[in-house]
Amino acid sequence: MPTKWTTTLIPTSRQDPSDAEVPSHKLMIRAGFLRRLGSGSYDYLPLGVRTLHKAMEIVRREMNAIGAAEVFLPSLQPIELWEKTGRREAYGNNLFVVKDRHGREQALGPTHEEVITELASAYLTSYKDLPKTLYQIQTKFRDEFRPRFGVLRSREFQMKDSYSFHITMDGEGGLNEAYDKHYAAYCKIFESCGLPYMPVEAEAGPIGGNASHEFMAPSPTGEDIILKSDKGNYAANVEKAEIGTRTSNLSAESTAALETINTPNCPGITDVVNLLGITDADMLKTLVFEASLKTEEAVEAEQQYEAQYTPSPREFVPERFFVIAVVRGDHEVNEAKLLQAVQTQINPRIETVALIEEHEAQRREFAIGYVGPQRAVNSPLTRLIVDFDAAQPNTSESGWVTGANKKDYHVKHFNWQRDIISKLGSEHAVVTADIRNARASDPSPKNDGGVLEETRGIELGHIFKLGTKYSEALGATVLDDKNKHIPMLMGCYGIGVNRILAAAIECNQGHDENGIIWPAAIAPFQVVITPIKYAGDAAEAVDKLAAELETQGIDVLIDDRKERPGVKFKDADLIGIPVRVVIGDRGLANGEVEIKLRDGSNGPKGENIKLETAIETIAEKLKSL
Repeated sequence: MPTKWTTTLIPTSRQDPSDAEVPSHKLMIRAGFLRRLGSGSYDYLPLGVRTLHKAMEIVRREMNAIGAAEVFLPSLQPIELWEKTGRREAYGNNLFVVKDRHGREQALGPTHEEVITELASAYLTSYKDLPKTLYQIQTKFRDEFRPRFGVLRSREFQMKDSYSFHITMDGEGGLNEAYDKHYAAYCKIFESCGLPYMPVEAEAGPIGGNASHEFMAPSPTGEDIILKSDKGNYAANVEKAEIGTRTSNLSAESTAALETINTPNCPGITDVVNLLGITDADMLKTLVFEASLKTEEAVEAEQQYEAQYTPSPREFVPERFFVIAVVRGDHEVNEAKLLQAVQTQINPRIETVALIEEHEAQRREFAIGYVGPQRAVNSPLTRLIVDFDAAQPNTSESGWVTGANKKDYHVKHFNWQRDIISKLGSEHAVVTADIRNARASDPSPKNDGGVLEETRGIELGHIFKLGTKYSEALGATVLDDKNKHIPMLMGCYGIGVNRILAAAIECNQGHDENGIIWPAAIAPFQVVITPIKYAGDAAEAVDKLAAELETQGIDVLIDDRKERPGVKFKDADLIGIPVRVVIGDRGLANGEVEIKLRDGSNGPKGENIKLETAIETIAEKLKSL
């Protein structure tokens, strides 16, 4: 049955909300889809609910198509589950934690890996029960420090999350098969929603696991940076993006004596550059990280690994040693890459690397802001990792400029061979690796002559191969064909349903100066019928056309308000319904109605069509929108 404007709630506004920064936030408020209740919390009004449900229907359809079974899990989760997996600490303040009347702590779930794993362990007990994929569409919570951009970064949001369980990685029923099915389903979902998107390689983040892809909607207002090859065969987010093959040269001889210079109150790259009249690329940026281990056994293993690479005995403290990371001054350290370098070239048992705390830096006599690579010499608790672009000679007039490991002092003409290699005794004591963020103009990791280009995007979905991270932590095992208990392999696959709505608006074709331009698949209504005056023969024609459209599966909004036509037209443009049908007495006298497409593809003034062919014409127009 068609919906009438006067029977629903569409509070449109001509003014942008004062706290809105991006188009989707501004327009969803102005067009009456949302109302802000509190910081990062929104009421969904009738138009917003309709659009949200349409996106959910598409998601649900494609998940069912790959054989996933829908469940609905609690938002309140026992905190003990999060403590068993170590994610209470990993999520930190982003995790909402509440207490019940008995003083028991519960987490308001930002995701459901722990809960679904606990559920699976109760019912999946044999390899014969696998594979299995379960999914839900549920409200999630994240205690954002600064909620912003409307539903793009809110504290409460709708997410589709699915989880697959397996006994093998490869072959029929394996994790790789489920991952590929989800990848293909996600492509269908975003295509069906009418969204531009691109899959990119990604880091797993606090979810964990190894293989990971994000699905991004290109948008100039996106918070995520994407690097893609100009040859079109590689794309990754900035946390994951690799760089083409580079080499290092730590053996070049010095061309000038090391010179210590006074740089008072210059702890930052910009400060030193301005003082000395050099460029960022002439400096070595040196940051200190702590590498952490979980167990005493891992500490012992670290000692054994260290003994292989260092020329003298080293001192250790429980579960920690220090990493001096060096990149060129115009580059940024990538912590995920740094962790990978530590794991692959020093100790695979390392769990995390994190910037050193200020109090620990003081206690260990690291002059933060003035640290140089030479601090690693005669420092038994420290390893040195250098990015390839920094592991080169510098032939500029100043040579490499870096910290002197003393407050208010830097050095010129730093040389790797003279100041590090010769003193450590072996070049193997220095690890060279890709530890920086990729950026535009870097060579593509495909090493095919491609060059990386930078764009921005909005994350729509993220898929992961979790492996046994959660099943091991929570004891989720099954009996294999040899009657042995083994942990289940898991995959995790999420879609931010609210983000589908925002991304549809944020993309270049999703809005203009007049308002939203919805894809037909997720528009709150596909057609708005706007009578010049809803009375008499016009009202009869409106009702008849609306009813016939609805029988064809086309949902219709009738603007039956007693407003001037100009007001109705502006509101129709603002809320973004794909097809507007204008009916007036003059047109009806000629057996015609006016059709105007919101995206402007049938001209700025629309077109007149015969009323008797309106159903067929509108249905055909919608196929392309």
